[in-house]
Formats: sequence, structure tokens, C-alpha cells
Amino acid sequence: MGEVDRRYALVRRAMAQHDLDALVVAGTEYTGFEGAVRYLSGFQIVHRYAYVLLPIEGDPTIVFPAEARYVGVHEESWIEDQVFADHPGGWLSQRLAGKRVGLYGLDYVLPARDFATLQGKLEIVPFDEELDLARAVKSEAELESVRDSVRINTEGFHAFHEAYAPGKTAAEVLAPAEKLFVEAGCGRMTMNMVLVGPEFAVATKDIVLEEFCIPSLEIAGPGGHWVEVSRALGRPSAEVERMYEAYQEYFEAAKTALRPGATSHDVHRAVSKGFTQRGYHLGHVTGHSIGMTMIEHPKIGESVPIELAESMVFSMHPHAISEDGRECLYMQDTWLVTADGGEPLTDLPMRIFS
Repeated sequence: MGEVDRRYALVRRAMAQHDLDALVVAGTEYTGFEGAVRYLSGFQIVHRYAYVLLPIEGDPTIVFPAEARYVGVHEESWIEDQVFADHPGGWLSQRLAGKRVGLYGLDYVLPARDFATLQGKLEIVPFDEELDLARAVKSEAELESVRDSVRINTEGFHAFHEAYAPGKTAAEVLAPAEKLFVEAGCGRMTMNMVLVGPEFAVATKDIVLEEFCIPSLEIAGPGGHWVEVSRALGRPSAEVERMYEAYQEYFEAAKTALRPGATSHDVHRAVSKGFTQRGYHLGHVTGHSIGMTMIEHPKIGESVPIELAESMVFSMHPHAISEDGRECLYMQDTWLVTADGGEPLTDLPMRIFS
């Protein structure tokens, strides 16, 4: 079975469990949320939005909005049935009238005008978590793409590190990394920031970096799989040094916690223990599944009962914030769940780089 057939079989198995006649997947140019369309079609959205319609039996269709004839390179899609609709929601509602349809994108992606058109015409079943779980276990072909993205991201961190110096602007320091990402084939699939205090900020020429710097580097390589890899730089305060001790504990705990059969809740408790014991707030989700969509289900968090399986991939980034809310530490890794536990996919040591 080829990779495309494998994906459709996994998704249709989940559809059958929910008695669906079809699945509609929405994707948007909002960075990191185009991946479900690419996963099922091979098409990368660069402008506006698109849909994939996958029936429980038969061939899929990809639907583009006609008001913007170019939303990407249409020939990239392996789907032959390509529709340019004046009103995609109207086209879908006519095609699917009276059917029970899973809808991926209800949480963040689906345009309001299309949702308004679809309501009442068909039975809508929310399907965000279900599709994410169906594709959470990565194939060997997907893992090859993930590893390539990690390699590119790691090289980008080294470029950021080499350019960094106190007094430079965030734009100056990030520019060499972004150049590397584009040359390596990431295109526009990057979402890179710096942390100013405990808050994320776009790296602009208005932000002047100080003696301690926390980049957040998130990219997808040519294969379309997102990864997150970064380390803090510079001279940390005494408070951040204590956070770093907890980060070292997290990194070791993840190697045993990220194992098949463990729940997301179990992993969260294991890796966050060092932070909570020291009294730190966790400002961002501890971790989450990651693939062709930047943030996929399941997340690594409190009371999430989903069990991990071998060949799942997770982004882990505990976000430790001091009690007064003024200092933080946030470093990112992409991990593979193996039969023997968690495997960090970068060769960057867990440390604050000087």
C-alpha cells in the first residue's frame, strides 16, 4: 500500500467508526493550519483556503474558491477532481445534502460564510480530534520528512546563535535563520518568534535583544511536516537558572515518559513535576502532537486520557513563568515515541547556549 492509500485507509477507518458518509477537511493560509488539506491531497495552500472532500467510498475532490483563482500550485495535488466554486460552502452543501458528514476545521479554520451555508443542509459531525488521532502515528515516509525538518530547524538555530549578540535587533538575528529556512525549501511555512519577558513577539527591528534571549523556532521542511527545536541563549538570571534545572529534569523524564501505553496526562505530570515543585506557572501547553498541521491532538496536558503509541511525534516545550510573571524559560524539542521511550530528534544538548 502506498503512502496516499495508507492515509485514506486510516481516515476512512475513523470515518466508519462514526458512521460518516463523507469527510470535509478545511485548511487555511493561517500558518500551521493548512496541513490537513496537504495531508489528504498533497496541495499546499499559499493564499486563502481550500477543502478536501473524502467520501467513505470513491474518489476525493479538492475544492478551491473561484474568487482567487490562484491559491497555490494546483498541479501539486494528486487529486484529479478539482473544483473551482464561486461559493465553496454552497457547492459542498449541494453535493452533500442530507448526508452525515464529518467536518475538520470547526475549531479554528472553517470560514463563517461556508459554515452558515452548510448548517441545516447536512448532518455535521465535528471531526477535528478524530482526524488528528487517525494520523497521529507516522509512517516511515512521514518520519523521514520529520527528521529532515528537524535537521533544517537545527541548522537554523545554529544560524540564529551565530548571529546573536546583545544590542542587535531581533530582525537582524533571525534573518540568517529565515534565509536558511527558505533556501532549504520551507517556503512560507515558518513561524519564528522571540520571547520578550514571558510573551511571544514577532522578531522585528523594534525589538532589541538583551543579554538573555529565547527564540521560538517552528518550521516545516519540503515534506510539509512541522517541527519545533530551539534553545535559550546568553546569560540567564538566578531565577532562570532554577528554571533551567527543571528543564534538565524534564528532558530526562521525557525519555521514559514518552512511551507506548502512557497517557498524555501521565506524560504531563512526569515532565512538569520539576517546574510545579519549584512553584512555576506553566504558561503554554506542555506539549502536543505535531505533523502536517502545527498543533495536532492529543496535547500533553492535565486530564488528557489519550494513550501514546509507537511512532507518534510530539513537540515538547514546557513554558516556565516566574511567580511575578516577569521571567520565563521556553525551549523546544521534537520527540519520537519509540518502543523504548522518547527519542529527541535533534542533536542539540539540553542547555542554555552562551
